[in-house]
Order: sequence, then structure tokens, then C-alpha cells
Amino acid sequence: MAKKARNAGGTPATVALTSAGAEFTVHAYEHDPASASYGEEAAQALGVSPERVFKTLVAEVDGELTVAVVPVAGQLDLKALAAAVGGKRAVMADPAAAERTTGYVRGGISPLGQRRRLRTVLDESASAHPTICVSAGRRGLEVELSPGDLAGLTGAVLARIGRA
Repeated sequence: MAKKARNAGGTPATVALTSAGAEFTVHAYEHDPASASYGEEAAQALGVSPERVFKTLVAEVDGELTVAVVPVAGQLDLKALAAAVGGKRAVMADPAAAERTTGYVRGGISPLGQRRRLRTVLDESASAHPTICVSAGRRGLEVELSPGDLAGLTGAVLARIGRA
């Protein structure tokens, strides 16, 4: 993988990766506004297995916004997310609150370069792959990087939070 400069997408996520000196690749594709699933659209457009493309979801665990990064091939297990951060109850966050807090729009929320860094949990299935893809901060733009770099840059905890 090659390092990409700031102009390779120009989102807060790619700027954060460049600033950190991380190795990553930006993948762009034509986003279809009618697509039912942003993540599955990305996997198909990039020709990448849905198990390697991860979606970024924002949930509320005991009232605190928390980021969950799970494969697009499955769903988020809210109970497992709560347990992973020592909480009791998790619910999906209000979309407006997620957008306002992260600085990204729904369907383009990246775990990287958020306006306010949130507690993050990465599904442990990510570690089975040398690289994974996550949103680069806008619809139609993905970033490919190692799961270790993603965890390190976000301070993510690895836990089984996804389910088929």
C-alpha cells in the first residue's frame, strides 16, 4: 500500500492518516443515491469481499456516544457492544447527533478524523484480514488500511460485536 497525500480524497480521515504517517490506499467509486446499503455498495463497486469492508455505526452506550466498526456482511450486536465497553445498554444513536458529533454525514461516517474522538470498538473479525476498508469520510470514498493501524489510530478496543 502506498501513502496517499492530503489531496487523495481530502477528508479529515485521509488528513489524519497522512498526519499519522499511516500506510493506506484511497478507493473512490461512483455512489448511487438510490443504494439501499452504503457498505454493500462499496464492497460491490470495489470488488472486495463484504467481510473486508467495514461500516461505521454510532450507538449510545449508557448515554455515551460510541463508534462500532463492523463488517458490512453482518449486523451490530448492541448487547455485545455495551459489554465491550463495560456498559449495560446500547441503542443506535440519533442520526443527527451522530453527524453533528463526528462531522460526517450518514453513509460517510469514518472512524478516523472525527470532529470529536469517540470511544471506538472494532469487530475482532477485522484481525483475520491483512487490510480492511472503511469509509474515508464521504459517500463513494473508502480507505484501505491494516486493522492494527485503524485500532491504533482510533484507540479502538477489539471485540466480537458483529453478527451474521
